[in-house]
Amino acid sequence: MRYRPFSGTRVVIALMLREMATTYGRSPGGYVWTIVEPVAGIGLMTVVFSFIVHAPVLGSSFSLFYATGFLPFVAYLTITNRVGGAIRYSRPLLAYPSVTFIDTILSRLFLVLLTELLVMILVLGGIHILFSVDAAPNFGKLVNAFGMLTILGLGFGLINCYLFGVYPVWEQFWSILNRPLFLVSGLFFLIEGLPEQMRNALLWNPIAHIIIEFRAGIYPTYEGYYASPIYVYSIGLVCTAFGLLLLYRDHRYLVNEGA
Repeated sequence: MRYRPFSGTRVVIALMLREMATTYGRSPGGYVWTIVEPVAGIGLMTVVFSFIVHAPVLGSSFSLFYATGFLPFVAYLTITNRVGGAIRYSRPLLAYPSVTFIDTILSRLFLVLLTELLVMILVLGGIHILFSVDAAPNFGKLVNAFGMLTILGLGFGLINCYLFGVYPVWEQFWSILNRPLFLVSGLFFLIEGLPEQMRNALLWNPIAHIIIEFRAGIYPTYEGYYASPIYVYSIGLVCTAFGLLLLYRDHRYLVNEGA
């Protein structure tokens, strides 16, 4: 397989435009629903937990606390799922010599990154304006957290891209595996506040490190000592390399005979 970078750039952009038209252009409001969904989820959690506890465990705003857990978690899941379905989604186009499986993966990755970044800016900016939340963002930590969720989502997404095509049942199994992560990744609590044994167990979950780092980038008084970017990047890079090897070896099978 020969990959031509200049023609590849045009193909990636064309695939991104196609994805935007098919994914967001078919539903009323298009991109608006991408923003409404996390806003509704954060709003619901804010209302529910405001009746249970008097104040969030960090800061003074329920909305901001849950947003800093919910947004990176959803971004990671979205990257993983979109990359995982890249070859299957663009299978008819892969019959053309100018379109490679790397093009389909990059187009989906870039589009979801831009979309999730826009959602984060709009939601967090809206919370800051509507609730007059005092914040001093640490952009270094925020960029690092975004990089962590990107490489982790890409790594798992590449492996899933292979497994979804070879073992179709894996897609349902993967969905089931991810459901408990919503409860154990620190969306509703701080890892630091847990007993040592439980904390150490939950820190095996790389998504918990992403949320800790993301919150450390929003709250100036929160250091996020337990975040380990090296741990997350290592898992993500190993999975990315392994996934690319699998896809490079079997991408023709996935295109022609895969599920």
